Amino acid sequence: MPMETITSDNQLAVHGFYWRELDGIRALICAPLEQDGFVNGFSTRLGGVSDMPTKALSLAGFNEDRAENILENRRRFLKLFPGEWSLAGCWQVHGADVRVVNAIEEAKPAENQLGDTIYCDVIVSNVPQVLAGVKTADCVPILLGDPVTGAFAAVHAGWRGTLASAVLVAVGRMRQEYGTKSQDLRVAIGASAGPCCYEVGPEVIDAFTEKFGDTGLFASTRPGHAKIDLLKANTDQLKSVGVLSQRIHVAPICTMCRTDLFFSYRKEKTLNGKVGRLMAVVGLTPR
Repeated sequence: MPMETITSDNQLAVHGFYWRELDGIRALICAPLEQDGFVNGFSTRLGGVSDMPTKALSLAGFNEDRAENILENRRRFLKLFPGEWSLAGCWQVHGADVRVVNAIEEAKPAENQLGDTIYCDVIVSNVPQVLAGVKTADCVPILLGDPVTGAFAAVHAGWRGTLASAVLVAVGRMRQEYGTKSQDLRVAIGASAGPCCYEVGPEVIDAFTEKFGDTGLFASTRPGHAKIDLLKANTDQLKSVGVLSQRIHVAPICTMCRTDLFFSYRKEKTLNGKVGRLMAVVGLTPR
């Protein structure tokens, strides 16, 4: 079945996901990650106050939306998760730098700062009441939880982050900080630009081929161009360090196909001049 069509409850359940909705706000939840003790969610564009184009739940991008809109949207989104939460984010730079959150006070933005002031693409923690969050609009959002140690991580992996093996950096840092073992990890990968739509040029093809070899990530489209499968690239990386395939759950939805549900930078930036941002979050379930 084409990726873009899989949004029904039964079809999503096969992949380990279900929809949660409250007051018009809708998010995709990974059930096995939740059952392992981790609050988690992947936002949609529905139910907010941003003009992108209307009533959109844009959760980041202070340069393209009013701060009061983004903060109200975040308030609405976080209501999906019972309890009190501090959101730990970062200013994403398409790399593999890590932010470690060791205390709830560290999760809060710097005084008088609306946006994030720490530059990274990986956030790891084991602190209760902290939600690690990454923003996307076609890039791959990856959430990791270790039910043995209580450690968790959020990863932003576009093609540059995937090339930099950001998800492996996250696994390595969880091992270093908390003693995480790869086989214990549960991983949820949210909606992103899928292999059905995400076309790249020769610089990306050459860089991936040089680093990873011919691993079946590309489907040729025209001379010098191909569609890339970043979902496979990231799951391959996870399995290469011992994460069990049955503990990796991939949401079968393409953001470029489903702009009715998700923001897509590639589809919307040129068309509208601006694009909202989704958010993926993970934290310890309150006990």
